[in-house]
Amino acid sequence: MSDEDEPELCDDCQEPLTDALARTIRLTVDRSQIDSQRLCPECFADWIDRYENEMQPTHESENSGSEIIVD
Repeated sequence: MSDEDEPELCDDCQEPLTDALARTIRLTVDRSQIDSQRLCPECFADWIDRYENEMQPTHESENSGSEIIVD
């Protein structure tokens, strides 16, 4: 079996990915890519939950104008 025949694995749980359902998360700072992860739907949902919890401001007034954009 060649490398081309092996399925791509989720960067989190290491399960095989289905391209139609996989999501790629790219972290960029000042237009430089810092990290990229390819995740299955379940790991992606977990990532979004963690991101929302960790990035939520302590005061509601700090949240004005902030948003999460997922492509």
